[in-house]
Amino acid sequence: MSTATRRSPLTDWTLVVPVVALVALVFSWGRDLPGFAVALVALCLAGAVLAAVHHAEVVAHRVGEPFGSLVLAVAVTVIEVALIVTLMADGGDKTASLARDTVFAAVMITCNGIVGISLLVGALRNRIAVFNPEGSGAALATVATLATLSLVLPTFTTSKPGPEFSTAQLTFAAVASLALYGLFVAVQTVRHRSYFLPVDTGQGPGVDEDHAEPPTARAALVSLGLLLVALVAVVGDAKAVSPTIERAVAAAGLPQAVVGVIIALLVLLPETLAAVRAARRDRVQTSLNLAYGSAIASIGLTIPAIALASIWLSGPLLLGLGPIHMVLLALTVVVSALTIVPGRATLLQGGVHIVLLAAYLFLAVSP
Repeated sequence: MSTATRRSPLTDWTLVVPVVALVALVFSWGRDLPGFAVALVALCLAGAVLAAVHHAEVVAHRVGEPFGSLVLAVAVTVIEVALIVTLMADGGDKTASLARDTVFAAVMITCNGIVGISLLVGALRNRIAVFNPEGSGAALATVATLATLSLVLPTFTTSKPGPEFSTAQLTFAAVASLALYGLFVAVQTVRHRSYFLPVDTGQGPGVDEDHAEPPTARAALVSLGLLLVALVAVVGDAKAVSPTIERAVAAAGLPQAVVGVIIALLVLLPETLAAVRAARRDRVQTSLNLAYGSAIASIGLTIPAIALASIWLSGPLLLGLGPIHMVLLALTVVVSALTIVPGRATLLQGGVHIVLLAAYLFLAVSP
């Protein structure tokens, strides 16, 4: 149980910081910021991330699992989609691969970074991290299918030159992604909800804290509103500092794809922190819900949105992955399956996922 829900569902700093971060967004939007202003916006960004995690935990404690994880994953992804579409509309041809780079970065960060660090934290606490293989396996299968349909097939289709879908293919991928996402949410929250609930190991406070008094409906609604404000501020402030990031990437001679990686890292900070805190409370299943749920939402909502936006966006839309990234995706799926099937993981599995994330980040910088 977080200290916020033990004392009061809403603390002073969590009320003020999202509003301050939103004000910083308003004053910085569309402007070329000097160095000190970038530093201030970055500080507001960090505060908004922490506030988002707090309010997500308040909402999660009110509605219970797996709805709490779903709220944060969907909220972050919806705003991430808005950020991608905005940057693509402003960037022209140079952002043709931004959607692919950001979505693939989100998949690698969630399936290797968030999963890996959650397993490490859970295993350090109880020697073995325990979770439900049924729910986590279903989520992983959905991630693998969505990633293959949307990011791998465009490299091999022949209707259009380059790693692009034709209009009909993009429409099919969008409809299939949305349908799979809706089916997953229905299974997770209604038909097989028990598959996504934390496992009672009897070794930590995770189950006992469920008996603590949940926040009132009013407090949960206020937290939900502030969560959305904080997430808008996170993504908006990330966009405000993105020109500085792009200039730094170009000055360092790094590939343009690094911009998508940095944006994904910033946007996924709230979910990462929330997953680590859940793992520390012996709720590794909640951490996996956040990780795989975010990956599914990132693909399942982004591809349909980009397909719709392509009606007015000019320039090509490059979705197909290159050989290096396809190898990393295949290795991630295989390793993740071996991790999930037993329903138990040690430090080794967590370390393997972290190494895979490190390999992806290194190859993004030095392909």
